[in-house]
Amino acid sequence: MTAERTDTTRLQRLARAYCETAVLFAAIDLDLFTHVAQGADNVESLASAMGLRPLQAERLVTTALAMGLLVSSAQGLRNAPDVERFLVKGKPGYAADWLMFTRGDVPAWFSLTDTLREQEAPSVLGMYETLTVEQARKYHAATYSIGAGAGRRFARQVDMSARRRLLDLGGGSGAYSIEAVKAYPQLRAVVLDLPPVTEVTKEYIGAAGVADRVGVLPGDFTRTAFPDDVDIVVMASNLPIYDEAVIGAVIAKVHDALLPGGEFHLVGEMLDDDRSGPLDAALWGMNEAVCRSAGKAHTIGQCIGYFRAAGFIDIGDETFIPGTLHRVHGRKAG
Repeated sequence: MTAERTDTTRLQRLARAYCETAVLFAAIDLDLFTHVAQGADNVESLASAMGLRPLQAERLVTTALAMGLLVSSAQGLRNAPDVERFLVKGKPGYAADWLMFTRGDVPAWFSLTDTLREQEAPSVLGMYETLTVEQARKYHAATYSIGAGAGRRFARQVDMSARRRLLDLGGGSGAYSIEAVKAYPQLRAVVLDLPPVTEVTKEYIGAAGVADRVGVLPGDFTRTAFPDDVDIVVMASNLPIYDEAVIGAVIAKVHDALLPGGEFHLVGEMLDDDRSGPLDAALWGMNEAVCRSAGKAHTIGQCIGYFRAAGFIDIGDETFIPGTLHRVHGRKAG
């Protein structure tokens, strides 16, 4: 038997990964997948629908086929199942805005070498310290549908039937709170986030028709005092923005604010304890370099340790969204 040959194939794929991203973005811009769903099932009809020269349409279709975004058969072109579900305009699951919401960050990622060489200490919040209402509105327009799906999953996984008031830390659009009060009519919620963000939160709360049950608390949860009447707290999808000291202090602060017997759920992009993955968690940690914050990726074990240090009991953890989010939770004695 001969030893397996080591070559550059994997490294070449990584070096050109940005090309695949660019093709996906172009296909979304040109509504390629929507046109396919509407019956344009060959290069000629797609060229006409997208307003492209046939040569350019052929290039785009060929690459989309090679990437597995399109499938070819005797009946013509069709979308791959995930593309059909999430990238066809007009469908409930349309997620193009979510997939492209970091598109503007591309130049900063290609300057990552210079960023990593910077010696100036980052601030706690980095770019988030100068966030405007319009920036927050644009961000949540892209992320709300995904956040609402995660909020519905949280409401299914966590029994809140005995809870009365939820504190949603860094809750952004309020998606978790909105879905929680929809699922549990007795529940009331408050979203604590930066002042520009809570202006946008109020818009989503109003549109969802739950303004009588979900309120906002403008502030910075690393410094703002927490309400003293909450019996459940959630902090979702903002873990990598902060370092160990800040996360540890926030979790201790949650424990102190909770009513006896109350519970805390940390939902975040967590690394396995050997720090070898998931890649998504590692990349969100690296994203904080681009954002100039002091944040980083945390391991599951570290997060459990924060809970223990704060005094929580009945600590547990489980996968929330495979490869993306993990949930650590604990209860305050009482």
